[in-house]
Amino acid sequence: MLTVNASRDPLDNPGYRRVFRTGRLTLGLMLPIEAFAGDEPRMTRQVELAQYAEAHGFDALWLRDVPLRDPTFGDVGQVFDTFVYLGYLAAHTRTIALGTAAIVLPHRHPLHTAKAVASADQLSGGRLLLGVASGDRPVEFPAFGVDITRRAEIFREHLDAMRTAWGRHYPLLAGSFGRLANADLVPKPWSRGVPVLVTGRSGQDMEWIAQNAHGWMTYPRPPAHQAVQVDYWREVQRSVTGEDGKPFLQSLYIDLLEDSGEPPVPIHLGYRLGSEALVALLRQLHGIGVAHVILNLKYGSRDAAAVVQQLAREVLPALGEVGYAAALTS
Repeated sequence: MLTVNASRDPLDNPGYRRVFRTGRLTLGLMLPIEAFAGDEPRMTRQVELAQYAEAHGFDALWLRDVPLRDPTFGDVGQVFDTFVYLGYLAAHTRTIALGTAAIVLPHRHPLHTAKAVASADQLSGGRLLLGVASGDRPVEFPAFGVDITRRAEIFREHLDAMRTAWGRHYPLLAGSFGRLANADLVPKPWSRGVPVLVTGRSGQDMEWIAQNAHGWMTYPRPPAHQAVQVDYWREVQRSVTGEDGKPFLQSLYIDLLEDSGEPPVPIHLGYRLGSEALVALLRQLHGIGVAHVILNLKYGSRDAAAVVQQLAREVLPALGEVGYAAALTS
């Protein structure tokens, strides 16, 4: 029997409560959880690694939405369709949050997206965090018949249509995507909506993001530069809503070395480093106001299982995050 509670706030969803906790930095893993050369991962042992992460203190698994192989981009994400894979992971995990980073809204019909999101949210018991974006690969837009110059406008239109379809029975919807009348979207989400995290700017001004998102997800930067972004995010929230509590999260590529004392060396969108330097970096990010860090192992030089085990053994306890997995089961 589906759980639906239209009076429940999306911020009370188990996934949101697990990942965003006042005064705590939480860690997630980007799938595929593996290091690989080229643009296509092997996708081996992913469920095993996901279950290990869930049992040993990680708070979220994240999936990217990469519908087509772009030979100039260098990465096809986790290969599988995002929503199919979300359902698969939901069936093989129990408490860890499942996030998208991020669904490209202009490429999909909003009713199809709304149904897929609500389905994944229901099947996971409210563990879904919906990262959304307007798209950044020019080759994809003509393939889906989308005018790239309108992607920001389409992004807003589709998100608004999805929220209306989730929150009302038999709504009247009309837009560039078509017209809905005398029909309803099922299932509805676990609560009256799904936590929405906007990725980057997605073509929007920050005031719109502060008003319409439950959090802001952006790219890795040196801590001093990221601190400017966090402060700006808080300032915009205060100007729009009078509060500044919506979370800030970021990705981070790491090549974690076996020697825990290795100093950090910059790599693409991250660092090659030992666990001591990683702990210091994460503490610094937490100090400037980052709520959640998504670790990506693509550029690693070691077996992913060994890296995840080392993270669980040396990084999570050092951050004072022992007991993640049990925190929301009480």
